[in-house]
Amino acid sequence: MRSRLGHRHQLKQSVVKGMFGRLSIAVIVLVICTVSLLSTIKTTKQPFSRSEIDVDTLWGTAASGGWRPSSAPRSDWPPPPTETNGYLRVRCNGGLNQQRSAICNAVLAARIMNATLVLPELDANSFWHDDSGFHGVYDVDHFIKSLKYDVRIVESIPDIQKNGKTKKIKPFQMRPERDAPISWYTTVALKKMKEHGAIYLTPFSHRLAEEIDNPEYQRLRCRVNYHALRFKPHIMELSNSIVNRLRAQGHFMAIHLRFEMDMLAFAGCFDIFTPEEQKVLKKYRDENFAPKKLVYNERRAIGKCPLTPEEVGLILRAIGFDNSTRIYLAAGDLFGGERFMKPFRSLFPHLENHNTVDPTSELAKSTNGLVGSAVDYMVCLLSDIFMPTYDGPSNFANNLLGHRLYYGFRTNLQPDRKALAPIFIEREKGRTAGFEESVRSVMQNTNFGGPHKRVSPESFYTNSWPECFCQVEAANQADKCPPDNVLDILDSRLKTEGIDDSESLTSNSTD
Repeated sequence: MRSRLGHRHQLKQSVVKGMFGRLSIAVIVLVICTVSLLSTIKTTKQPFSRSEIDVDTLWGTAASGGWRPSSAPRSDWPPPPTETNGYLRVRCNGGLNQQRSAICNAVLAARIMNATLVLPELDANSFWHDDSGFHGVYDVDHFIKSLKYDVRIVESIPDIQKNGKTKKIKPFQMRPERDAPISWYTTVALKKMKEHGAIYLTPFSHRLAEEIDNPEYQRLRCRVNYHALRFKPHIMELSNSIVNRLRAQGHFMAIHLRFEMDMLAFAGCFDIFTPEEQKVLKKYRDENFAPKKLVYNERRAIGKCPLTPEEVGLILRAIGFDNSTRIYLAAGDLFGGERFMKPFRSLFPHLENHNTVDPTSELAKSTNGLVGSAVDYMVCLLSDIFMPTYDGPSNFANNLLGHRLYYGFRTNLQPDRKALAPIFIEREKGRTAGFEESVRSVMQNTNFGGPHKRVSPESFYTNSWPECFCQVEAANQADKCPPDNVLDILDSRLKTEGIDDSESLTSNSTD
């Protein structure tokens, strides 16, 4: 499946520069990033009223309730031992954000198994036709150094010497079941690792259960996702350039407009298209998804169809946004073309994407494939407001919602498609009285980006509260923030165990 900052201008730029520039890598990982978030959280607006929606308030951050992001260990967390049980190699399939969650799972699996993680492979994505790989998208050195307290990581499986001869380790290939429990890794997979010296898990998308009753394991996932996985410098520079251009004219909103062929085909939402377009969608569905009888009217009525561009515009107008609102669109080729975009553009003419912010510069030439998706991700992360139009199973939107929650409770607009569907259906029948009031009523009952309990089917990657958040003054000891010298404690453990962490940073390095 295809995958894809709020208060004062000066403060926002300082946060961005703080993240991307002058901070040392280790401090970014577990301390300074969190400190920079506090400055944002302290300026949090009051909670949104349930009787009305104040657009000016939406441009700020959501209420934190005294919580702040924190993924550092809060209990005994031994460093990875020098001797491990073998090597873990994985192939992360899917788009950029599906791969991102798979990388988090791979790190956790290596920790659980006491294995040395081989730098994860990123599938040569069949949709993007992009084989950039981990080195082409992420900062490898930062990734390895950031996780030195958690797992040992090498770039490739080293040769071994046996009986005076050099021998290669051939990993034993395995296919984990979807959402496999920890017990599978500590029994079945570990047994094969000890037998062969290495295992190769492929495919590795959604191959480790999300809900794990161990907060430290969940915090490790957050350390990977929100600290260790940093895009390469040129991607960060491209993203910063786009954000700075957009912010030069004030606030901006980012929308993930998931009105694209793959998602429409998956959802089975065909009837609004021409006969020829329906043939294209049906053919794509037959070739890529399991057979299933899907009736458009039924799917639409229960909110299973992505919002159309016009519906997105009508929601924003009902909330109170006017036609001066600047919107960044994170989207590929919209299916059906301009006839679907025209109503949206008439409501909100100030639309941009990574190709139009400055079409004469290198930006437009350097944002293809996975790089383009990565740039979209960063611009959406740093936007004042983010709105997904289809949040499941959209890994792009789900990961962003979780990252924005962690990155200082940034405002999100999450339309309840099921509750909105009958309102739009009535409008299409000509019954427009009370339309905007009805839309506002639905939107008032959604979460705007503040801390909230995770309820199935919401993903851990969409909402890592409370495991990856803490309170300085907490009623519950488990929610109390770790000590400020947590890095010193972890460093001390490394030295006490006699581990030279530099070995894992340079072993098999190709740089």
